[in-house]
Amino acid sequence: MDLATVIGLVGGGAIVMLAIFLGGSAGIFFNVPSLLIVFGGTFATAFIRFGMRDVLNSVKVANNAFASKLSVPEEVIKEIVNLANIARKNGLIVLEQQPIEDLFLKKAIMYCVDGHEAEFIEEVLKKEVSLTVERHDVGRKVFTGMGEAAPAFGMIGTLIGLVQMLANMSDPASIGPSMAVALLTTLYGAAIANLFMLPIADKLALRSQEEERNRKLIIEGVLGILKGLNPRVMEEFLQTFLPPRDRSAAGE
Repeated sequence: MDLATVIGLVGGGAIVMLAIFLGGSAGIFFNVPSLLIVFGGTFATAFIRFGMRDVLNSVKVANNAFASKLSVPEEVIKEIVNLANIARKNGLIVLEQQPIEDLFLKKAIMYCVDGHEAEFIEEVLKKEVSLTVERHDVGRKVFTGMGEAAPAFGMIGTLIGLVQMLANMSDPASIGPSMAVALLTTLYGAAIANLFMLPIADKLALRSQEEERNRKLIIEGVLGILKGLNPRVMEEFLQTFLPPRDRSAAGE
């Protein structure tokens, strides 16, 4: 569970709700037509801009923002170095019996055990990384698109409300409440975009970058094992994938 995402969403939502309750009656901030315009319009544009499968898969991709299952790169480096030591002492075939939690690393090791050439392994693994990043990028774009559409439909709803208000100018008492309702759609659109859609899109982009880095690290490590690279030298090389502040700790 990614606590940062949960804290951000819950905290941001709580601040907005607190401001609403402290400001007076919370009931005036609930309007069904406004919700229909913003939510309905936002999701409608998503289906227009993207395919049905892309929109539905984006829901699955969004799970990465809340429950990331990425391996910690420092732990991946330790595991690769350990595998390199084992392979150097006992041969590649022994690696088949080693418990490996990371599925991508396990697949890469199996390619080595099966006797595939380094060029083939590198090409296949890099292709898989590229396709995975591409799928994640589509999910990110879906949320970015909805984040862009929500404020626009909020404005559309406001304009609709203003037109309806101006059509009833003969009743001055209804102008104030009608204006408040008209502005609600702008509020809904801004809140949905800036509190949920766009932050989720940014978090998905970050998750994709982290996964791509991890997998590139694994590819380099596995190729090093296949070439018989000294484990200590390999560890120092793989630590270049880490931020400088984490490199000394990873090597201990």
